[in-house]
Amino acid sequence: MIGSYFVFFTFLGILQIIFPELDVLKYEQEGLNSLMFENPWKFALLAVVIAPILEEGMFRTLIKPSPNDFIFFLCCWILVIVLIFIPVDIHWALKYAFLILFIILVYLFIKEFIPKRFQYEACRILNRNYVVVWILTAFIFGMVHISNYVDGFQIDLLLFLMIIPRIIAGFFFGKIKIENKSMAWPIAMHAMNNATVLILLFPKLL
Repeated sequence: MIGSYFVFFTFLGILQIIFPELDVLKYEQEGLNSLMFENPWKFALLAVVIAPILEEGMFRTLIKPSPNDFIFFLCCWILVIVLIFIPVDIHWALKYAFLILFIILVYLFIKEFIPKRFQYEACRILNRNYVVVWILTAFIFGMVHISNYVDGFQIDLLLFLMIIPRIIAGFFFGKIKIENKSMAWPIAMHAMNNATVLILLFPKLL
């Protein structure tokens, strides 16, 4: 994955030399940058714990899933919907504690509510088409991160270039899920990836 990043950023540097008008600083992650300076502990928790668990649950759970992976996938998307309705002025620690409890309860409920036959049939179909699911979820994972740079959804060449590293990351997170047949590995790899970026950004907080 590191090698792929190196190739991409080398290619991006060459593009800037050939096309000087290509302004890679046009889009900045303003929301994340302000959060990092205003509340670095919250930012670290989001980047290294919450985001890896939630985002891997939203995407990599569908790659060669077990019934538990499939249920976790449903829980994560229900959680995302619930987040829309939670007031923004609630203390972040209280909100995350509630969300952890909520996802556990939803998981237990859905696991009993959805018939086992449906769970296994869904997993069978997804396993049979795992390559398509793998590529598609990597692409969607990257596209979702456009929201880091702009409000709402828009796309242009520069924005697409900005999310290519996320697509690459999504591809490798999926690869490690396939190879190890466990969600623990892509979550850990995602957390390490974000932690590395956090460490590189740390001098800005000093």
